[in-house]
Order: sequence, then structure tokens, then C-alpha cells
Amino acid sequence: MSTCCSDSACGAPASGISPRLRRTLWIALAANLAMFGVELGAGWGAHSVSLLADAVDFFGDAATYGLSLAVLSMAAVWRSRAALLKGASMGVYGVYVLAQAAWNAWTGSAPQAMTMGAVAALALAVNVAVALMLYAFRDGDANLRSVWLCSRNDAIGNLAVMLAALGVFGTHSAWPDLAVAAIMAALGLTAARSVLRHAARELRAAAGAGLHAAGSRR
Repeated sequence: MSTCCSDSACGAPASGISPRLRRTLWIALAANLAMFGVELGAGWGAHSVSLLADAVDFFGDAATYGLSLAVLSMAAVWRSRAALLKGASMGVYGVYVLAQAAWNAWTGSAPQAMTMGAVAALALAVNVAVALMLYAFRDGDANLRSVWLCSRNDAIGNLAVMLAALGVFGTHSAWPDLAVAAIMAALGLTAARSVLRHAARELRAAAGAGLHAAGSRR
């Protein structure tokens, strides 16, 4: 986790943005949009709340990567504000998954285990590839840290969905699927808290630097 008051954190535009970083974010954006479509269709077809939750997460991540690309060359204060927005969206995702799991516990039936497992394995392969590409940028500012956390949590979530598929197959019950959905919600809420705290520290540092600069000009 980076410290907060580098030149860019105090309000100067970021410089020397790596072409590799831009290319990585574009690849991540395309991969997440594609997997959103795959998991949305499979989740509804298989009646799996954990796949539907993962589909929503893929869509949210695609928006995250797009937002990261939009603010990458802006002053750090804008990147920190973008991270606040992304942290909030991660928190909303966590709450949504909990609500969906509760609804399915009340009304749902056992999902299709084979579809769950196959789609989760594909999603895992995509997320591991994206996580490996983003690993080099995990210690950047709050904006880049949020991107890394999204990809890391997705890979963990895909493993959990695969385990849920095994549980559904063995028990013919929806409870493994619902339990994994709850775990994914907890991951989203934990990551949201981390990103929001990091971004808030950067914004406080930038505000303090701005006040100091204003006082120096008097």
C-alpha cells in the first residue's frame, strides 16, 4: 500500500503512465464484459445465485477498469475520488448478493451443478490471467489498488463457486450455492472497506497539501 503524499497525491497530474498498464486495463475490460454475458446467461439458466452474483461482479469490474482508464492521466485527487466511487460500488455489490441469497433461500431450488462448475472454471481461468497481468501494479495508488483487489477477489470467488458446484452435486441442495454467495458478498464488503479507507487517506493528504500551499501564498 502506497504512502499518500507523493507529488501526484498532492494534486499534480500523473506522468509517465505506462503503455503496459493501459493495455492491461483494456484487456481486463474486454475480458470482464465477455464473462459478464456468459455468467449472466448461465446463472439464469442454471438457477445459481452464486453465478448471478459473479456475473454482476464481472460487470462491476468492467466498469471499474473503464473508470480507471478514464482517470489514469488525471491528477491524483481525481483518481482517489474514482477509487471512492469504486469502493462504494463494491459495497453495494456485497449488499446485493446478500439480498439475492436471502431471496433464493426463501424461493429457490437446487441449481444445475455441472453448469455451475464449468462456467466457474472458465471464469477462474479469465480472472487468474487478469490478476497475473495486474499483479505488478498492486502497490500503486488507491485507484490501482482497487483494480488489483477486484481481480484477486474474483479469482477467489470462482474457486468458491466451483466448490459450491461440488456441494450442490453431492447434496442436491441449494445451500452450498447460497453459502458461497454469502462469502462472495463478505469479500466484496471487505475489499470495499479497504479501498474506501485508502482513498480517504489520499484525499485528506491532498486537502492538507492544498491548505498548506494556500497558506504559503498569503
